[in-house]
Amino acid sequence: MAAPHWRAVERARAFDASARVPFAVLDRARGRAIPVGSVARAHLPALAAFSDLLAQDAKAGVQLTVPSTERDAAFAHMNQRLREAGLIVAWRDETYPVIAPASGELLATFERAASRFWGTLTFGAHANGYVAGPDGRPERLWVARRSWTKPTDPGALDNLVGGGVPHSQTPLEAVQREAWEEAGLTSAHLHGLRPGRVLLVQRDIPEGLQVEELHVFDLPLPADVQPRNQDGEVAELMCLPMDEALAATNEMTVDAALATLDLALRHGLLPADQAVALAARCAPLWRPA
Repeated sequence: MAAPHWRAVERARAFDASARVPFAVLDRARGRAIPVGSVARAHLPALAAFSDLLAQDAKAGVQLTVPSTERDAAFAHMNQRLREAGLIVAWRDETYPVIAPASGELLATFERAASRFWGTLTFGAHANGYVAGPDGRPERLWVARRSWTKPTDPGALDNLVGGGVPHSQTPLEAVQREAWEEAGLTSAHLHGLRPGRVLLVQRDIPEGLQVEELHVFDLPLPADVQPRNQDGEVAELMCLPMDEALAATNEMTVDAALATLDLALRHGLLPADQAVALAARCAPLWRPA
């Protein structure tokens, strides 16, 4: 049997590295530049307006040069100007960390929407809410349809619980928060929450470059639990048989599809030949937990 064409796996790694240049933060105290992301070559002329904050070099790319105590303010100033120019879109008024990917060091904070412009590392957390069958494996999967007014992927299918991880929260804390906002689930519903894999997504999107560690969780739910959205960001919630949910992954957001396929792999829900093929394609995305 031919393996299904799970588009999300290819889309998770679809980016043009040649279209971007490195972005780093200068650590004056240690006399070195710390790589944190990348910016589009096409945006270099716009960044030239911030010569008091940024240095541009043909080989080194772009560096934020201000003292560490001024980084947040510098980002706030630049991001507002870039927003006014239409280069940063889907503004959220949410604070995200600027992390050094190699060390995990927190270097600054800024507006969530800016992360795609600067190509910085972000974190996502998704939970597969499922109803188990007699053998304990997922038999039905809760699938959400995103609100048609969402700034990103409106109307697409999604996991029951999922979202970005803001500054000062862990992926687990983000899932716990989103569980109430998106599905009306309380702490009593989350006692079975368990971590799955961590996947690295690196892809070009309309907002810029998504570089994200996606933390996947499993959430078994009793058959009589009826999730109810609380924040207006979900158009509908559906409890689908697993085969229907897997068939619908090409209608899901990339993150949701990856989380769903990860569930299927870990719980042995696919025919053996499909599982082997999918695991080989997904393995480059897997990160240490």
